[in-house]
Amino acid sequence: MKKIFISLILVQLFSLAQQVSADEIQYLWESGAPGFEHLKDEKEKAQDWWVKSVHNPSMTIFLADKEQANGTAVLIFPGGGHRELVFDEEGTKAAKFLNTLGVSAFVLKYRLAREEGSPYILPDHPQQDAQRALHLIRSNAESWNIDASKIGVMGFSAGGEVASMVAYGNSGSGSKSVDFQILIYPGPLGIPDKVEKNAPPTFLLVAADDPCCASPSLKLLKVYQKARASIEAHFLARGGHGFNMGDRSKLKTIASWPQRLGDWLEDSGYLQKN
Repeated sequence: MKKIFISLILVQLFSLAQQVSADEIQYLWESGAPGFEHLKDEKEKAQDWWVKSVHNPSMTIFLADKEQANGTAVLIFPGGGHRELVFDEEGTKAAKFLNTLGVSAFVLKYRLAREEGSPYILPDHPQQDAQRALHLIRSNAESWNIDASKIGVMGFSAGGEVASMVAYGNSGSGSKSVDFQILIYPGPLGIPDKVEKNAPPTFLLVAADDPCCASPSLKLLKVYQKARASIEAHFLARGGHGFNMGDRSKLKTIASWPQRLGDWLEDSGYLQKN
């Protein structure tokens, strides 16, 4: 029954997504990012699938329907190699999918350290943006109908690196500000050499033929296994890099991968209302 329910959600995903709109855009700092306040009013650049020149970091808020909301929230980091953000395909669509599961979502526009002429550095500034966004989510948990013990992060590619930076910090022991994480073909930055047993429970998905991210994903799996920490890892036979939410792929394993995530969220108790 659970499988049928999740499958129906996937079939309806993109028609439902058209009916769900962002509640609001919230900037992380009233006066701009610390140390870069003078860039606050610089305009972002956006074209086709990407967003660049993020100087006033913000998060777009997608709250789950109040009747369906289960209290779980996910902060999403789109990928883009720290040069741009794949905002719609790896941000908005992921948020709308999570909304169909009763999960509230927040898509972060973080500062890009590898964009040409960027004044920002890795890992400092994207990590600072992520931590600030998590702080705002926790501070507003009650008004946004969020359970403060069920707040996770989700990252694609370079966004997976930002998720790892927040989840593990510099110690590799796991962050108390992250209750779980979802890593979709994450890059190598931020992947720890070791974790403790109480490291954030992790859902990991990557294509085995991904030239960038299969190896760091395998490393993370081994690190978790060694620590006996909780991880569910999916290595798909084909798909390469950057298949986003899978809706444009002809491969069934790629097109249906969000179902694996929905199953994991349910099995882990994150779709249950408290």
